[in-house]
Amino acid sequence: MKITTSLTLRNAAATAAVFILCLTLIYVISQHDRVQTFSHDLKGEAITKAHLFLNGQVDAETMQSIYLNNRRFIDEVEVAVYTTDFRMLYHDAIDNDIIKEDRAMIDRILKEKEIDIKAGEYQGIGLVYNFAGRDYVVTAAAYDGYGHNSMHELFLTLITLFLVGLSLLVVVGYLLARTALRPVKSIADTAGRITEAQLDQRLPVRKENDELDELSKTFNDLLERLERSFASQKSFVSNVSHEIKTPLAAIIAELDLALQKERTSEQYRSAISNALNDAHGMTQLTDGLLNLAKADYSPEKIRLEPLRLDELLLDITETILRGHPDYHVEILFALENEDDDRLITVIGNRYLLTVALSNLIDNNCKYSENHTSVVQISNNVNNVIMRFSDTGKGMSETEHDRIFDLFYRGDDCKHVKGYGIGMTLALKIM
Repeated sequence: MKITTSLTLRNAAATAAVFILCLTLIYVISQHDRVQTFSHDLKGEAITKAHLFLNGQVDAETMQSIYLNNRRFIDEVEVAVYTTDFRMLYHDAIDNDIIKEDRAMIDRILKEKEIDIKAGEYQGIGLVYNFAGRDYVVTAAAYDGYGHNSMHELFLTLITLFLVGLSLLVVVGYLLARTALRPVKSIADTAGRITEAQLDQRLPVRKENDELDELSKTFNDLLERLERSFASQKSFVSNVSHEIKTPLAAIIAELDLALQKERTSEQYRSAISNALNDAHGMTQLTDGLLNLAKADYSPEKIRLEPLRLDELLLDITETILRGHPDYHVEILFALENEDDDRLITVIGNRYLLTVALSNLIDNNCKYSENHTSVVQISNNVNNVIMRFSDTGKGMSETEHDRIFDLFYRGDDCKHVKGYGIGMTLALKIM
């Protein structure tokens, strides 16, 4: 189901519920007013007839005759008068007797002074009427034909109003929903035209600062990240192909040269040694690329644990010195409280941190004449600070700006073996 239809139906359902509630309240209140008004009319009719009878202004036969005659044309009120000891003094139509009074009813009227009586479709009242210092019990009942007809007409009017109003609301709601969602269709159409070859396209932003603008901006940010990711991926594949091709070509060339003619064992040994060095270099390159891939894992996939940086640095130093006896590493502590282990404990991944710190220390040693790396550990309120320094010749501004570019190496670094992965890898890990 489309959102436009869903919104229209939901809006119609909610509106219908509120509409029904309001119309029901109107009907209930009108019904209550009808009952109260007719009860007031019954009371007036009961007192008038009782007064006429008890005052002797009209005899009982005349009043009964008027009642019976009027019943043929209108919903005449049937009135009865009783003494407090349940003796009937007058009744408009004893044979008809709508209310059918009994002793219990008379006692209730005497106790409560006035009550409402329901007799099928007829509405009645009972009250105590004082005449000439003496109490009498008067009952009156009739069918409110006019009131019921009015309520029926009101019911039909409300039903018609509900159906017409709901129909109009459905139409208006559909038009409003379609108008409100038209920009969404525009966004969907634009997004549908964007392919991997057209990631530079962006969704239109209407600048109305509404939710749709937020959606467009969020989607544009996603496209921006995807475009950068695709560009980085293309660059990575291109560079990797180039970097791997170089040692492979060197290995093939050495072996081809060795097979072209008979050579001495020393020459074969030299060719094999050169091919082996290139193979080792390719292994280092592959390890760097694999580590780079691991550094791109999402954080939730990387196992983290508390690590003491001093112990980690000592292990790294031992490993580096084992492979390069001519290197020298100095570790300096400048902590506020050297006895507090928490100052040098961090949450991290041992393998990745080892790779990153090893690269930094190895760079220090490779690019300085005395092959020395000085590592200083200090802290402030919230962070552990590690500084890596050497006595190398430094780098130009251009080299400084590109230090974290993958596979980039400065012009003066060609004599030092490397692949331009270490600093990029260190940055990703950090």
